[in-house]
Amino acid sequence: MRFVSFLSIALLIGGVSQAQTHKAGEFDYYVMALSWSPNWCAIEGDAKRSPQCDAAEDFGWVLHGLWPQYHRGWPENCYSPERNPPRWLTEQMADIMGTSGLAWYQWKKHGRCSGLSGEDYYALSRKAYESIERPVVFRKLDQTVKLPASVVEDAFLKANPQLDKDMLTITCRGGFIQEARVCLSKDLEPVPCGRDTIRDCTMANARFDPVR
Repeated sequence: MRFVSFLSIALLIGGVSQAQTHKAGEFDYYVMALSWSPNWCAIEGDAKRSPQCDAAEDFGWVLHGLWPQYHRGWPENCYSPERNPPRWLTEQMADIMGTSGLAWYQWKKHGRCSGLSGEDYYALSRKAYESIERPVVFRKLDQTVKLPASVVEDAFLKANPQLDKDMLTITCRGGFIQEARVCLSKDLEPVPCGRDTIRDCTMANARFDPVR
């Protein structure tokens, strides 16, 4: 029993030490992840009974997160002396993130690594979201379609001429188009993505659900 106790303490200390290797504010660029809400709801949101998936909602591309990134790898769960965002501001983020729960989770896991206060991180996240045009063509769908992931990428590139192909990647999950991820500088200027970020989905018939 004493051995187990000492081992548990050692693992705990090791975990704390590992978490502290990521310093808030020390990163190379941001990855902004935009999730197609109907697909997320079909994959897991409906099963979780997420309010984001309520039939009364009208979410299309929502902000999954604004993630500090290294050129190789990324920091997460950083210690930061900066203030947490107030509850009312976290709740306001639901209009672009689907739920306040996601907004709070993203702040804890990624936002603290930005070196910004909670208020400033949310403001920067909103500014990043507004800086990219979400292609309106996907909101016009009236039924589920199957399409190549490259079609989604091309639509984003056409709507955002400031982006090059190496600044954007489309991901898939479970046979669905999952996210569009845009790489941005700390000043939110488009930049090339790192090698571990620019991994385009190559599916030729990914599922894409319409807004309900």
